[in-house]
Amino acid sequence: MGWSSPIVWGAKVFVTSADSDQTTKQPSLGVDFSNDYVAELMKEGKTEEEVEALVTARDTELPDEVELSYRLHCIDLESGQILWERDFHHGSPPVGRHRKNSYTSETPVTDGERVYVYIAFLGLFAFDFEGNQLWSTPLKPNKVYFDFGSGASPALYGNQLFILNDNEEESYVAAFDKRTGEPLWRIVRSGIGSEQMKSGWSTPFVWENDQRTEIVTVGPGAVISYGLDGAELWRMGRMSMMSIQTPFSWEGLLY
Repeated sequence: MGWSSPIVWGAKVFVTSADSDQTTKQPSLGVDFSNDYVAELMKEGKTEEEVEALVTARDTELPDEVELSYRLHCIDLESGQILWERDFHHGSPPVGRHRKNSYTSETPVTDGERVYVYIAFLGLFAFDFEGNQLWSTPLKPNKVYFDFGSGASPALYGNQLFILNDNEEESYVAAFDKRTGEPLWRIVRSGIGSEQMKSGWSTPFVWENDQRTEIVTVGPGAVISYGLDGAELWRMGRMSMMSIQTPFSWEGLLY
């Protein structure tokens, strides 16, 4: 299971998945992300503690509930034949997920020679087109809003891989050397989000304009642009409906 988009180079298609021998929580239909269920439980007079427990039991899969094999697949574009599959990590996931998410929602990226896989809170992994793993760089897990999981894909420019990781503990944007996986810089993102939510799921966008090349990032409550060296160039902020709902309550989740 995986929500990552397939990427195509020449006659090869690459896509990721996270597989388990255990029973996992299956995706739900529709556009409700627990809100209707929360409203139903509150109407029944459930306490906030009861609501949280019931919603978590139905909609959230926690790290200690499942073991996974994270896998990169290479598929022939014309025939659909699986050319190779490579497991690059096995074990419990670093963070939980909502059942509308997957453990491999981040889309890989390629430069035509290597495929770069990013799993937020787990690590970065590089493979050549024959399936040989070239390097891996582990990343620290951080708490995500209500264990919703991850989803921000990496961006590639020149010899740099960029990732955006907005979470509840310490949001950051970072660059890595695509040839070795070595960290180049890491910038903590201050002034984003609210006491209620700091997590985000957007992919950084590399913008080449007439003046310079920028890394434009969308986070909770702010759009921030960085230079290729990590220096902040500009930001735009806004106040969201969620940012003014304090203190937190399950009723406040209904937006």
